[in-house]
Amino acid sequence: MSSKQGIPSRSENYSEWYNELVVRAGMAEHSSVAGCMVIKPHGYALWENMQRALDDMFKATGHVNAYFPMFVPKSFLAKEAEHVEGFAKECAVVTHYRLKLDPAAGGLIVDPEAKLEEELILRPTSETVIWNTYSRWIQSYRDLPLLINQWANIVRWEMRPRLFLRTREFLWQEGHTAHATYEEAEEEAARIHEVYRRFAEDWMAVPVVKGRKTEVEKFAGADHTYTIEALTQDLRAIQAGTSHHLGQNFAKAFDVTFQTQEGRLEYVYATSWGVSTRLIGTLVMAHSDDKGLVLPPRLAPIQIVIVPIGRDDASKQATLQAAERLAASLGEARYDGRPLRITVDKRTKESPGFKFNDWELKGACLRIELGPRDLESGSVVVARRDTFEKETVPTEDLAEALPAELAEMQSRLLRKALAFREANTHRVDRWEEFAERFAGEGGGGFVLAHWDGTPETEKEIAERTKATIRCIPLEPLHPDDEKPGACILTGRPSPRRVLFAKAY
Repeated sequence: MSSKQGIPSRSENYSEWYNELVVRAGMAEHSSVAGCMVIKPHGYALWENMQRALDDMFKATGHVNAYFPMFVPKSFLAKEAEHVEGFAKECAVVTHYRLKLDPAAGGLIVDPEAKLEEELILRPTSETVIWNTYSRWIQSYRDLPLLINQWANIVRWEMRPRLFLRTREFLWQEGHTAHATYEEAEEEAARIHEVYRRFAEDWMAVPVVKGRKTEVEKFAGADHTYTIEALTQDLRAIQAGTSHHLGQNFAKAFDVTFQTQEGRLEYVYATSWGVSTRLIGTLVMAHSDDKGLVLPPRLAPIQIVIVPIGRDDASKQATLQAAERLAASLGEARYDGRPLRITVDKRTKESPGFKFNDWELKGACLRIELGPRDLESGSVVVARRDTFEKETVPTEDLAEALPAELAEMQSRLLRKALAFREANTHRVDRWEEFAERFAGEGGGGFVLAHWDGTPETEKEIAERTKATIRCIPLEPLHPDDEKPGACILTGRPSPRRVLFAKAY
């Protein structure tokens, strides 16, 4: 059955539920450019809130922002063989720089005389163009560490696009840092890994597993990769952020050396790390329901909506004016150190029921219902989006009550998501049970099982079940997870359990 908003239910068709919800809630839509999306104001406001929080966290750890070209010379990619192999199938290539009108051909054509001397790649990631730049910026130990982040767009030629989760162009941030020693780079990779964990859990209210990727799953060109893995309501994993220790691979490819305090020339050590608008998809799939978006208050574009209610023109006008006065009176109230994000629904033709459903669809955290009787009583009805509970609150108490409700909602969403993850995390020791859990097109949840450590076994498990090793957890979800055992497939010795799941 579909919901009142016309979106399929999650149990009916989770994929269609997600696709319809993102569109109907005004988050994004498919563009006329195949495989690309238009992020609408409501969706972009959510991204701006994510940006603001992450940017503050990066700057608090000493990073600064810069911007680099979106065009990458093909020769740059060729310098790092492992890296280019990882992205070659997704690269979009610019070959010419001019069009011309050719009536005989029926219109505009690519000018064959305007062929580029060197083809340019629309950046699938920026390691190569940035490390070419760093070769000019870094000369001495005094230039280190170099801690740079950029907010940018990325192009990867995705063949199965899906709004926010996989599109041919998307937005992200990518950090690129240079360090004098392996240990300093490792400290940086771990620091950002923890920043991502804090953002996911403290801001998105999404619990994640921190871990290290296997050699098969690590970032192309990295020494090793750290990840945070979340679980969606359809029991699939989603990689919510990665931090890579690049070793000296890119420094050697682009000859980035520095003079040490002792006067020696050495290659620098590097990290890169990033999260993207995929986080919006993660957020939607972690919390939302059949009525629409459920958004954590710390990130929600609209925390509070005031809906004036009246039977006739006079009462509608009176409650609308009262709603605007109420919104102004709450201007000094703070949640999470910032003013409340409040909007007044000024629409006059729609019914209160339509407005209530519409704001539930769009994920407003709290709804204040303000009618003629409320004006007389000096109180309002406050409805919670996550629980649908309603409470009558004196108007004079709202400045204190609303931030408290938002804080409790933020906390409850994390508790609920954590309980869901724990209920859908399984420890499996028999191959038959493992294969059965991932049978069919469903998700399967998180499965902790033993693996013999070989890429051959890892690939065979993925081929048989479509479940991949999401990470080797850095901290056990249960003390027994670090005990040795036998590989789920081969029976060979395994030092500890690793995390398997089907993934987006």
